[in-house]
Amino acid sequence: MSVVTGALGSLAPKLLQLLHDEYKLQKGVKKQVQWLHSELESIYAFLGEVAEVPWDRLNGQVKVWAREVREASYDMEDVLDTFLVHVDGGEPTDPSRLKRAMKKMGKVFSKAKARRGIAGAIKDIKKNLEELAKRRQDYKLDDNVCKPLATSSTLDPCMKAMCKEGTRLIGVDKSRDELISMLNPSQPDDVAPDKKITKKVSIVGVGGLGKTTLAKAAYDSLKSQYDCSAFVSVGRDHDLVKVFKDILFDLDKIKYDNIHNTGRGVALLIREVQEFLENKRYFIVIDDVWDVPTWEAIKLSLVENNCGSKVITTTRKFDVANEAGDVYKLKPLSDDDSMKLLYTRIFGAEGKYHDKEPEDVINKIVKKCGGIPLAIMTMSSLLAGKQKYEWSEVLNSIGFGSKGNMEAEETMTVLSFSYYDLPPHLRTCLLYLSTYPEDYVIRKDLLIWKWVAEGFIDGKQGTRLFELGERYFNDLINRSLIQVVENDLDGTVSGCRVHDMVLDLMRKLSSEENFIAILGGNVEGTPAPSNARRLTHQNRIAEHNNSEAMVIGMPKVRSYTAFMCFIDSRDQFLRFKLLRVLDIVDCRFEKGCHLEHLGDLLHLRYLRIRFYGSSLELPIQLGNLKLLQTLDVGGTLPASIVQLKDLVRLCAQYGVPDGIGKLVSLEELRIIIGCSDKPKRFFKELASLQELRVLVFGTQGTDESMQRDFVESLSNMQKLQYIKVHSSPWLADTAMWEAVGFVLPRPLHYLGWHQIRLSKLPSCINPLALPILAHLELFVITMDEQDLKLLARLPVLCYLNLTTESTVTASNIDSSDRSFFQKLRYFEINQMVQFEQHDEEDASVSLHIWNGEDATPIASRNSNDSRKVVPSSVMPNLEVLYFNVYLWALKDNYHDYCGNIGLEYLPSLRELRVRIVSRGMPAMESDAALAAPLRDACKDHPNHPTLDMHRSY
Repeated sequence: MSVVTGALGSLAPKLLQLLHDEYKLQKGVKKQVQWLHSELESIYAFLGEVAEVPWDRLNGQVKVWAREVREASYDMEDVLDTFLVHVDGGEPTDPSRLKRAMKKMGKVFSKAKARRGIAGAIKDIKKNLEELAKRRQDYKLDDNVCKPLATSSTLDPCMKAMCKEGTRLIGVDKSRDELISMLNPSQPDDVAPDKKITKKVSIVGVGGLGKTTLAKAAYDSLKSQYDCSAFVSVGRDHDLVKVFKDILFDLDKIKYDNIHNTGRGVALLIREVQEFLENKRYFIVIDDVWDVPTWEAIKLSLVENNCGSKVITTTRKFDVANEAGDVYKLKPLSDDDSMKLLYTRIFGAEGKYHDKEPEDVINKIVKKCGGIPLAIMTMSSLLAGKQKYEWSEVLNSIGFGSKGNMEAEETMTVLSFSYYDLPPHLRTCLLYLSTYPEDYVIRKDLLIWKWVAEGFIDGKQGTRLFELGERYFNDLINRSLIQVVENDLDGTVSGCRVHDMVLDLMRKLSSEENFIAILGGNVEGTPAPSNARRLTHQNRIAEHNNSEAMVIGMPKVRSYTAFMCFIDSRDQFLRFKLLRVLDIVDCRFEKGCHLEHLGDLLHLRYLRIRFYGSSLELPIQLGNLKLLQTLDVGGTLPASIVQLKDLVRLCAQYGVPDGIGKLVSLEELRIIIGCSDKPKRFFKELASLQELRVLVFGTQGTDESMQRDFVESLSNMQKLQYIKVHSSPWLADTAMWEAVGFVLPRPLHYLGWHQIRLSKLPSCINPLALPILAHLELFVITMDEQDLKLLARLPVLCYLNLTTESTVTASNIDSSDRSFFQKLRYFEINQMVQFEQHDEEDASVSLHIWNGEDATPIASRNSNDSRKVVPSSVMPNLEVLYFNVYLWALKDNYHDYCGNIGLEYLPSLRELRVRIVSRGMPAMESDAALAAPLRDACKDHPNHPTLDMHRSY
């Protein structure tokens, strides 16, 4: 599904479904269905071509016609889905036998009524399509899809901003110096001048971040050092012939004075550039490259002549940057530089700070702009000429999409280039982000499942919908349109944010295309159209009277989302009968939430209800929702949910009912508290869930029989990527587990088993069996050196929380062999640790892990000891080290240990966390004695890591 084609893509298959004998349509109706199928395929193919054209270039009549088709497609899909859910509806969920019999009888009559209704509806759809087809033919839309190209050239707003600010750049110096340093890497002195390679660096970042400005600053600083230079902009809608002519003209304006009037083709121009650059030391900037094929064509002309030439490219896309050279990811301006730029634009070149400025408003303005220079310049233009007391009003009432302000409109133009460069399916997915409030952290998994429920992701044979959704998500990141939210500890991408500037554009486009109607937030008072398909409430009171009018006035709503709202009406969202997505997030209800009619929303694909201070009473009628894919609720689940055979994601507050094994389509199962009233049956039923990717649960304890069932079920779930068990501890005999066939799935990247106390390290936890394991929480009672080194060789392990009762030493760690925790960023252990270099002439290091009870392996060292050989690193990427200190084991000799932990072997360390285990020893003196040498060690480290000490009693 795309913004242009609406629901057309899913209509044709549903029409074919009606031709099956089970629906018992009359012969005449079947013929009409066949005609509709053929006509819809023709329209869909034409709109597919329309979708490939940037919306701003479409003929006005084509836009109007496409909107009418899109809205008609939604209406058609609603009619067909209503018929299908009534005819295909499952068995009644009432426990009473008499009631079930009565409902079955009623269902026979309702099916007959539904068939008569669909016959009339198909007749109306046919008439509507005939009118649309006639209009398409009358207006000759197939021949007039695009507007005529403008005859005059326009200047890119980014280039205008660069020219305007060229003499008073702010915040560019540091980035320029970093970029120049990348262009001029240090080379051995014996490298001859004529053997220096052509260095290429690509600047990447979102539109408006200042990539062109930075490239121009570096260009102006260095171009005098080269034989020739050129600065050429490519752009989204480029002509390669013109690009190569621009390069030649910039390289030598006298020689190529008339180049733009020649009729040379691309091949000839490439050869001309090559010949010109043959023996010259050149510096060329290729600005605003949009795709890899364009760069590859340009690269052909840039000869490698060993003269030490330099090439800079700028792009919004990471895939282009990776192809074009070393990547320089341009960072947003700091808050200080953002404020300087804002003041300079408002108050003139001096950019003076004013003591009486409303500081809170300024901070909000700077935060809203997010360090994007183009956004700051736009906001300054909106504030210029306004009195200071009006600034807050300006900030709250208008955004970057404001009409009537030239700079705001140019900002939207710059961003729209990225939007219109997207393929149709990604435009739809990006527009959907306008559902969310400003500064909201959008969870990746929830967003993807909502895309699936909305029908935005077209399944391909052999590819699961969630995996396809991840590709869409990553593509939006690659194009710099969303900001990544990473887990600081293990580096995994957990979600995204949308810059306010991008969000304003998405809201503007969503409103124009009737894609999403937003009530609340910065769009308070905006009326929602009666044909709104998607509705979102943000930070507002959804009052009963308004809700009544809303439900009656917007009968076509298929997606309803509420963020952080106070909802007065108890059941307003239950009366949107065509709802596919219902997402209630962090809301409060005045009188509790009554969900008796939830089972009437037969179109639901996605249901999430999470609000403050309430425990949900979920009705048994939940089992009626046969199309439901995602169920994410607090409260106790009714037994009827095991009838939901299309369910792919189930997230519950408490345990699941018996029969969970029937949900064979499940890909994600998360249970916050416990797992089931009958855990033994739960473990057995897991074996049927062979599609699971995510499994999270807890138990109140297990016996050997239950553990056997769990291990046997694990062997069937070979698609698992994420496993977390949170519960009271299990005591697990590793030998017994391995005897019944214990093996972990190869795709596993997250294993959270801190509550499973394994007697020894299982043989399946090794680098060959788990090549992509990145997060590991493990309790192994007995470990040895081989076990520790086996964990150290896990190739992408970023996070390790290890608990053991053993004292272990990993000796002879050689940093040069890159086999010891090379990717690890976070290391937490329940023991004392020390990194020690035994021999002053040997670069190898030992890691000691001491339980405080066994003979100590910890070595003492005088602070003035010197080493002839110092290893470069042991854990080169470790940022956080978290370990225990046993006071009783140190026997008051705190400095000897705390001053010699070996932090110098951890070059990336930024945080040291220490858990003091005292066994009742007094705090004051011992803590101070510990803290002093630890602070000194942190002070001596080049990164000056922070120190966090706390007690565990």
